[in-house]
Amino acid sequence: MSTFERLLTLWVALAMIAGIALGALAPGLVQAVAAAEVASINLVVAVLIWAMVYPMMVNVDFAAVAGVARQPKGLLVTLTVNWLIKPFTMAFLAVLFFDHVFASLIPPEDAAQYIAGLILLGAAPCTAMVFVWSQLTRGDATYTLVQVSVNDLIMVVAFAPIVALLLGVTDISVPWETLVLATVLYVVLPLAAGLLTRRMLGSDTAIEAFTARIKPLSMIGLVVTVAILFGLQGEVILARPLVIVLIAVPIVIQSYGIFALAYGAAFALRVPHRIAAPCAMIGTSNFFELAVAVAISLFGLNSGAALATVVGVLVEVPVMLSLVGFANRTRARFPG
Repeated sequence: MSTFERLLTLWVALAMIAGIALGALAPGLVQAVAAAEVASINLVVAVLIWAMVYPMMVNVDFAAVAGVARQPKGLLVTLTVNWLIKPFTMAFLAVLFFDHVFASLIPPEDAAQYIAGLILLGAAPCTAMVFVWSQLTRGDATYTLVQVSVNDLIMVVAFAPIVALLLGVTDISVPWETLVLATVLYVVLPLAAGLLTRRMLGSDTAIEAFTARIKPLSMIGLVVTVAILFGLQGEVILARPLVIVLIAVPIVIQSYGIFALAYGAAFALRVPHRIAAPCAMIGTSNFFELAVAVAISLFGLNSGAALATVVGVLVEVPVMLSLVGFANRTRARFPG
């Protein structure tokens, strides 16, 4: 790893600070970036995420997709944690903290909004950033693609019923534009570009050399993305720091708890690390564009629910980087 890659956590921390400063000092610029949005997906951030995802897509070998069926345990862990456990533990933690632990700090009507936003986060497993976390843990690119694709297919039919059950709201309108656009931007286009690149490069040696050269660009994309995300929410962070911290508490507990459950299950099932790390990351990370879109459609742009989903965005990167570091340090404990 280069010096830049080894100090990635430091650069992300500095990007968070720079983003908040940018939001305070150059609000016009931040508003211009915020305006570049389609179906709740910011196009500037989407381009940066695309750049981060593309290097891993170059490593996807469609000839190896059939091999996923011979190693079903990683997929089983992901699906079980994401759809049978994660939404319900997030709902439990949200109610525990905002109806009880933080009851004296938050008005009941605001607490109900924050609970709703956290439930929306818990019901939406990651689509895009998991490719970045998988790459940082040297995950199997082909297996990660299959895991994400299967999760997305389940999300189409399971997201609305789970959210309706946990929120007690029957009229859940799934933002299909957000789902489709995110899939195209974060999966289809970078995958097509990766396959084209593989064909042009030809040999495995050339592919490895190419991905090694562009990997630093992916990390730079991550740092810039963090700066933009924090810049977009800099005003809220400065205006309501206590609320941001309170919302972050159950999200952080949920993230580490879900990772421990999935990673531990993969270890117990003797899943190879190149599969175990990404399968734990998918459930830990969130499809925040979907959660934000639904929160806005159900509760409004300035609602507490929308704010809670945004805090999920802010918390995700530093938490996931810490888990990437842990996964890399424990690689030798896994088979293969």
